Amino acid sequence: MDKVIVVDNPETWKIRGANLAIVSSHEYLTNPDWAKARKLRVFNLCRSYSYQSKGYYVSLLAEARGHKPIPTVRNLLDVHKPFVIKMVSEDMDSLIQRRLRDLRSDEFVLSVYFGRNLAEKYDDLSNLFYRMFGVPFLRVRFVRSTSRLWHIKSVRTISAKDIPDNHFEFVLRRAEDYFSRKRYGSGKAGTHIGRYAMAILYRDDDPAPPSDWKAIQKFVRYGEKAGFNVDVISARDYSRLLMYDALFIRQNTHVNNETYQFAHQAQREGIALLDYPESILKINNKVYLAELLQSTGVATPKTMIVHRRNRHLVESALKLPCVLKLPDSTFSFGVKKAETSDELEALVESMLKKSELLIAQEFIFTEFDWRIGILDGDPLFACKYLMARNHWQIYNWEAEKGSEVSGGFEGVRLADVSPAILKIAKKAVKPIGPGLYGVDIKTVKGRPIVIEINENPNIDEGVEDFGEGDVVYRRIIDAFMRRIVERTGGGTAL
Repeated sequence: MDKVIVVDNPETWKIRGANLAIVSSHEYLTNPDWAKARKLRVFNLCRSYSYQSKGYYVSLLAEARGHKPIPTVRNLLDVHKPFVIKMVSEDMDSLIQRRLRDLRSDEFVLSVYFGRNLAEKYDDLSNLFYRMFGVPFLRVRFVRSTSRLWHIKSVRTISAKDIPDNHFEFVLRRAEDYFSRKRYGSGKAGTHIGRYAMAILYRDDDPAPPSDWKAIQKFVRYGEKAGFNVDVISARDYSRLLMYDALFIRQNTHVNNETYQFAHQAQREGIALLDYPESILKINNKVYLAELLQSTGVATPKTMIVHRRNRHLVESALKLPCVLKLPDSTFSFGVKKAETSDELEALVESMLKKSELLIAQEFIFTEFDWRIGILDGDPLFACKYLMARNHWQIYNWEAEKGSEVSGGFEGVRLADVSPAILKIAKKAVKPIGPGLYGVDIKTVKGRPIVIEINENPNIDEGVEDFGEGDVVYRRIIDAFMRRIVERTGGGTAL
């Protein structure tokens, strides 16, 4: 689909871009060749959008011709409707208060240029206003009330003539970035040009990343093959999240880090997502998990939830040695083994200073744990995680410097896994709902028992994909596409 920028004076706009034409509003409105053209995306940057102005008619006739205008006539009208402003104000209130709270004045004007602002710290607000109204240039006026809370006083479209001279160089740079995209949002529902856009959240210095860089590259490659434009992003890109159709979190998740914020915002905006904020909040917590598995009748090691009033019962209930876990421990961090009564007392005391509740489990040693990946209720991969050398866990974070921290792995094809193991893995995640999970299972005397469930499970190149190969990557990408299609009612990317 070709892109056309309609302006009153083409000489003002020196923008470089592929498949990009810059024409005057007079040319677009009067030349019959434009009326006959098909498959056009029309960007209306006229001097005025007022009722029955040239700018108004550019958007109106673009819709009549079957072109796809930004902004639409509805966008232009919505900007001036008080009830729309009220809805936007309520929807964005928490972000508005957070971004403007440190301002000393009681009035603030935000200029929005293609969803951006000269001050990068306001990019998230600017993106949201663009998302809401789909208008390239906006001026939003905020006022602070006597209660010290900020409110939107007005939202106005602005034209090229309203852009201050000292802003125009920035606007031209943003225009080049904007028109080089494959996807453009228009209003809250969003519209698409070209392919869908996927973001993979990844952190270079993650101490225990859920995917290595080779696996990330495979996700990018298979995403591109499936019809996505894929960007690997970091926490610094939060303000641009709304420009994507899908978000795949490949960073170690925690309710107290940015991954939860990314997931929450993506879910709120209808962006296809793995994993969900509920998973980060709940499955990351071993107290919740213990209650869930117990209530659904899934076989687990003998487990008790420990607090200050029952701490004295742990040894008699579970015997020694036993395992103690902080509720939000991951990758064996915060998981300890008590061999003696004194060790148990010291560990419980230390852990209760960090959390009101702990998990205590009977100690069961096996040479390996099964990890069964589950995607939307069905097995995705199987792997054996071997215990670290001379250690009782998969990871030994206290190993001497230079020694192997993890115990290695054995890749296994799903077809070679016992049906009983696959069955209990599916049963464990069923009450949680759709998503991507890793179920850790031990086999004791031929009987599988679930140790825990992990959201955002590891998928490293040559490890979890060893048995099923690149099918693992394709199925995850397909899951994102399926979510987008379901959300959009069966539509496809243009």
